[in-house]
Amino acid sequence: MWQSSPPGSIYDYIRVASFSLGPDGRIDRWSERAAEMLGISARYAVGKDPVSAFVPHELHEQARRTVSQILDGREWTGLVPYRTREADEETGEPGRQRLAEIYVMPSETADGERAAVCLVVDVRALRGIETDIAASQAVFGQSPMGFVLFDTDLRIRRVNERFATVFGGPPAKYRGGGPHDFLPRAEADRLRAALRRVLETGEPVAEMQLVGTVPPTATAPSPPGPTPVGPTLSIPAPASPEPPAAEPSPAPTEADRRRWSVSLYRLHGASGRPIGVAALAADVTGRRRAEREAASARRNLALLNEAGARIGNSLDLETTARTLLDVAVPQFCDLASVDLYQGLLAGDEAPPGMADGSAELRRVAFASAVSDAPLATTACGVPEGECGPVEVGAVHRYPFNSPCAGALRTAQAQIIPGREGEERAELGAVVHSTLAVPMVARDTVVGLVQFSRTKGSEPFGERDTALAVELAARAAVCIDNARLYRREHERALILQRSLLPPGDPEAAGLDIACRYLPGTTATEVGGDWFDVIELPGHRTALVVGDVMGRGLRAAVAMGELRTAVRTLALLDMEPAEVLSALDEIARGLGATGGGARTTARAPRSRTAASAEASADCSAEAPRPGPGTADLSEVYLATCVYAVYDPVTRRCTFANAGHLPPILVEEGEDALLLDVPPGMPLGVGGEPFEETEVELPDGALLALYTDGLVESREHPLDEGLSAFRTALSETGRPLEDVCDHVLNALDTRHGEDDIALLMARVHGLPKDSVGDWNLAPEARSVSRARELARDQLTDWGLEALVDTTELLVSELVTNALRHGHGEIRLRLLLDRTLVCEVWDADLAQPRRRRARDTDEGGRGLQLVGLLSAGWGSRRTPRGKTVWFELALPDGDTAIPDPADALLSLF
Repeated sequence: MWQSSPPGSIYDYIRVASFSLGPDGRIDRWSERAAEMLGISARYAVGKDPVSAFVPHELHEQARRTVSQILDGREWTGLVPYRTREADEETGEPGRQRLAEIYVMPSETADGERAAVCLVVDVRALRGIETDIAASQAVFGQSPMGFVLFDTDLRIRRVNERFATVFGGPPAKYRGGGPHDFLPRAEADRLRAALRRVLETGEPVAEMQLVGTVPPTATAPSPPGPTPVGPTLSIPAPASPEPPAAEPSPAPTEADRRRWSVSLYRLHGASGRPIGVAALAADVTGRRRAEREAASARRNLALLNEAGARIGNSLDLETTARTLLDVAVPQFCDLASVDLYQGLLAGDEAPPGMADGSAELRRVAFASAVSDAPLATTACGVPEGECGPVEVGAVHRYPFNSPCAGALRTAQAQIIPGREGEERAELGAVVHSTLAVPMVARDTVVGLVQFSRTKGSEPFGERDTALAVELAARAAVCIDNARLYRREHERALILQRSLLPPGDPEAAGLDIACRYLPGTTATEVGGDWFDVIELPGHRTALVVGDVMGRGLRAAVAMGELRTAVRTLALLDMEPAEVLSALDEIARGLGATGGGARTTARAPRSRTAASAEASADCSAEAPRPGPGTADLSEVYLATCVYAVYDPVTRRCTFANAGHLPPILVEEGEDALLLDVPPGMPLGVGGEPFEETEVELPDGALLALYTDGLVESREHPLDEGLSAFRTALSETGRPLEDVCDHVLNALDTRHGEDDIALLMARVHGLPKDSVGDWNLAPEARSVSRARELARDQLTDWGLEALVDTTELLVSELVTNALRHGHGEIRLRLLLDRTLVCEVWDADLAQPRRRRARDTDEGGRGLQLVGLLSAGWGSRRTPRGKTVWFELALPDGDTAIPDPADALLSLF
């Protein structure tokens, strides 16, 4: 049955026309296609001699011979020039000359006469087809790209030489195959679906990714480097229906896997009908590998940048370890843990077992992206004596032959594969790769960090190991810095506490309460201190100071200055003189090794000091050499020094750059005393001024450091206002007042040490003071003994009468013999008995050892033997010589004056 169908043959590409020659050699048939293609209508062609009508004149003779041969029954094919009768479409000239390829076949008429049938082909179309065929051959035969043609049934019709070279055999071997014959099932399904979609819709597919393996016998090596030169569609060869018996080839490894980028587009015939799909493939294995490596390098760099920004911001060991795991999980691994040597955490420099990795470790941090519960992640995940995973905070040790102990011994990272067939799956069968990385700081292993990846993640490689070592090294230095800081902080705190007054200080005429709060472990120990010093005459020195700077140096400087203050106070110098001498001492402490004093500088803020303590843990800080340390900051200090006399109830203040004292009188608001601030100690060049204030009974005096009233959140003015408000309630006991102040103010910031010294004034009662003036004459000695005996009798101290009479007699006698002017005798009763003898002479008494033959010189020796203490001090009009006797308590024997006199000879 005849069936009409759309054109789909060679005639879609080549135009063919026909005409016939009769026995007489003239044209008797002329097709419409001939008229269309040759440009000569039938009315000009039929009945004409083709040679005379259409062939150029110079070719007539040759053309007639050819026509005679054709009519004799010979086939002929050739190119024939001809001239049209229509005008040229471009130039308008008639008779344009053209060239046609004619195929002449002999024929016979019904009468048996010779004739011919002629087929005419467009030469330009033929030349175009020749060019296209040559180009197609060049693409298939010479292109470095893998080229595959699929027909409408999605069967391979042709592949190029490049494809065949990769998999072996001639290109014809692959004709007729389908995607499932060349690719794994999953990839073949994807490709077949894409081919079908392109064939049906005509929409091309660009850079479709396919993965496969190359047979070992036909591997086309990919060019090295990240740039794909000569990409090839490397698809497995079609399976043979009866594969030859051979030894099984090894399973393909990751190195054998190839990745291709395939672009698909539909092919059309000349009529526009789809005739198949073309696939152009490039081997992008090298490029993808380079992209993965570049992406991995970028991720690693970003991870290191994040680690540098986050690790080391805290000086707490556990916080630093947790920050390391926060950075690593899950960006780098799925599980991680940090173990630190227990001995190092306890303060030992080199605990036993560090050299061979058998020392005790403490699990300080654990993080997991797959489980909240700890897992035994490695072959050494269950340490000695443990029956399960190590909990955070647990102390353990790894077996000597375990990979973790080996990493600790050698200080080298080790990759530990997962445990297949583990009986207890909950203890680590989920983990298939672990990195055990020792944490090395300053050539010392301080612990071990384990990074683990679960099944489904890529195992650790060399790049991962290098990154893990870098992360562990950064964390190790920060952890070691935190450990060293903690050790120094503890030592400085111990030193500082040992230098503060022990227990609750006592003073005549004063109730004392004090508090000291160190800063938190995140800040270094400061140089805050306070002191209560008993002076002659039942006077009391109150001192509060603050060394500018932090750490062990500040604590040492504080101890030196406190010792100097106590020494200067016992010399009974005036407050301004004490600060002046202390300023010289502070400047001397800040001098360099050569003795030259450093130039004083303004102290840095505590914020900067705190930030400096935790900055840049990724590198070790260089240790200063001798004479290179700048100690000017450490030996700058502020101090307020006050001396209270309970007899006169007057207090003399001197200030060296410190915050002013606060005075609270009963029924009045708290008042900042107007004490000239002066310059800090260690600056020098400026004298210190004194201010004398009368303190009524019941008044409250508060000395403090700036940590109590100043922090980042509360400026100084707000802190002082809150402090004064808290002090307004003076009716409660002094200890309760201290606690109330600390609770009312922001004292939990921990940015700085806090020292608070509070005193409530009582003064000595008038009946506890005996004060007399004596004339400068000999009988004043007996008068002095009589006055002393009567006063002690009134106080009920008969047991001290004999000793007191003897010592008073000695001091008054010395005042008469070595001094001049009126003599003053004063007895003070408080916790001890104090006797003072005043005269107008400035020369200080000097104790000396008398020879056996000397008649005098033993008076001061006798005073030293019988009294609890004695001394002298200058006064504005002379000097005062004093001695002190302990009150009888029934348990301590009172020295016998007779025995003391005999001991001098």
